[in-house]
Amino acid sequence: MELGKYNKLTAARYTSVGLFLEDTEGESILLPMKWVPKDVQEGDEVEVFIYLDSEERPIATTMKPAAQVGEFAYLQVKQTTSMGAFLDWGLQKDLFVPFIEQEGRMQANHWYTVYLYIDPLTDRITASARIENFLEKENVELQPNQEVDLLVASQSPLGYNVIINQKYMGLVYENEVFKNLKLGDKPKGYIKQIREDNKIDVSLQKQGYGNVEPNTQVILDKLKSADGFLPLNDKSSPEEITAQLEMSKKTFKKAIGGLYREKQITIEDDGIRLV
Repeated sequence: MELGKYNKLTAARYTSVGLFLEDTEGESILLPMKWVPKDVQEGDEVEVFIYLDSEERPIATTMKPAAQVGEFAYLQVKQTTSMGAFLDWGLQKDLFVPFIEQEGRMQANHWYTVYLYIDPLTDRITASARIENFLEKENVELQPNQEVDLLVASQSPLGYNVIINQKYMGLVYENEVFKNLKLGDKPKGYIKQIREDNKIDVSLQKQGYGNVEPNTQVILDKLKSADGFLPLNDKSSPEEITAQLEMSKKTFKKAIGGLYREKQITIEDDGIRLV
């Protein structure tokens, strides 16, 4: 069994307090009755998350925390004490951040990007706001144009710092963001380039023509929902296009050019119209 992670275990026996689950080595753990899924029979496989209860005993739950050990998450502080901060991560017992793992004192009700790990001294699931200590910086196993999962971790003067595939830090430039982006969001992204110093540039859109094709569908859907007409064309400002379609003017022009050639739209002085 792995503490702080999801485990697939076998339903072994029911008791008055819940269902005991076993791993392949015969070790057992309690899944309290309030979390036992309906119709689970002895011998069935059950996926559970394992953490420590208020008495520091390992316990299983079918509740879904915001993250597991080895992952980054954007979490809210529920309270601060003389020992540190406690974060809401979706379980009954809050997630602890000691002072030494905070970058400046955390404040109640504020949100922070943290990394979850097992404290080697206490064997407890712990979080750290010093996320730079847990990112891979040397061996970057990514390729240009690769689709990746992102977590928006923080803002910088250049744009948004994003955690890539729960492993690397990358940057999405402010002038390449064409939709509302908030800290904690988890959009898909695409690797633009990996610099010589291993810094990673990320885009929220596919590069080149790969970005145009899905956006043609966005334009068609918008036209259909707007009775076949949009007051946008190649003379519209980038701000107008971004506000209505969440794409750049360059992408918009390529997309409507393709739609025009396919005779799906007409381009008029005051906008585009569905054929």
